[in-house]
Amino acid sequence: MISTIISCKQSTEKATTEKTIVENIDTSNHSNIQIESKSFHKSVSLQNFNFDISTTGEGSIQQLEIQPYGLKNDNKKITQEIVGRVTNTEIEDLNSDGFPEVLIYITSAGSGSYGNVIGYSVNNGKSLSQIYFPPITDNQEANKGYMGHDEFAILDKVLTRRFKTYHVEDVNSNPTGNIREIQYKLIDGESSRKFLVDRIKEYPIK
Repeated sequence: MISTIISCKQSTEKATTEKTIVENIDTSNHSNIQIESKSFHKSVSLQNFNFDISTTGEGSIQQLEIQPYGLKNDNKKITQEIVGRVTNTEIEDLNSDGFPEVLIYITSAGSGSYGNVIGYSVNNGKSLSQIYFPPITDNQEANKGYMGHDEFAILDKVLTRRFKTYHVEDVNSNPTGNIREIQYKLIDGESSRKFLVDRIKEYPIK
């Protein structure tokens, strides 16, 4: 099943002492956070860097808030508007530079449930910069038969995306193609880091 990539990742995180994920944080340590007003809230930490990820709003347009802790120069809250809802967030040192990346997975509203990733990278322990995540339409091979319903997870320090593919005659509720897995690698771009499609695999739907 596609959901295996998420359940496996969660099991790995529970067994890792260096990485801590807290679903319900103690608000006494962060008095400025109003849990009751958040439609999503999760705290993640790695390598002494901590992030509170939350959203507010009831409809398809929501406000995403990212509050970092532990950066040397800039711990200001990042706020940006998103279309859809946050389904999960993960943290990992994807490029093995000693500093983590925090990834936020978003699903659009509607029957398509199209996936997107918002990512931030820690720059030498001092500040954050946003990671560019390319639209799936940029890659013809990855986009063929795509109609949403993505699942994302970090597996072995690799951002992995899976979804069922559709044939032309398929309805949205009944894909009959294969399961496609896309692996992204994190690279340094001219102005910021970015994700690049590295591998594409296909598995039959069982």
